[in-house]
Amino acid sequence: MTAKRAAPGYADLACRLGLEAPLAHDPKWSAAPDFLALLAEHVELTRPDTILECSSGASTVVLAAACRMQGQGHVHSLENGPEFAAATRRELARHGLATWATVLDAPLIPITLEGRAFQWYETAALPPAPIQMLVIDGPPGFLQPHSRYPALPRLMDRLAPACTVLLDDAARPDEQELVALWLTRHPDFRLDYIHTDRGCARLTRP
Repeated sequence: MTAKRAAPGYADLACRLGLEAPLAHDPKWSAAPDFLALLAEHVELTRPDTILECSSGASTVVLAAACRMQGQGHVHSLENGPEFAAATRRELARHGLATWATVLDAPLIPITLEGRAFQWYETAALPPAPIQMLVIDGPPGFLQPHSRYPALPRLMDRLAPACTVLLDDAARPDEQELVALWLTRHPDFRLDYIHTDRGCARLTRP
């Protein structure tokens, strides 16, 4: 199934989320505003208690602001770059959102998964609560083929029975290949492709 979306801007999104300061974003690293809007909408519609994202930044602020608007939920962000982690924490504090999100220092470590070597996040600091919403926007694709593939198999035992996974950059061939691998190994998930600026693969398990 596919869906098309209008393209909001960062300023529109900040206004919608009740942010009194502009939403800081990096042209190279930040998610596009239409993907961020999709994240906010999902929080508004499903009101998840526990959100995990792979990578931090503008998405962390958006997710935390959406949780604040709903009066529930908490964001946990795995971040391998200390400078990015510090910057995200500053932005959360600037917007008064520090109690709604936690940026976890999660260096990339070597793992072997299904006979393949990857660099992926250290997860020792993850909370025990079941994850109802998983947002995947890291590690960077240039690190290795199928760089974001480990997310689903590594976190499968932490996902709630009913959960949603949102993968950014899904228009790229590498992400399309890893989504196909996910579905082969985990057929209980349903895929929707959403036509955002960079493509979003949404996997849901009812």
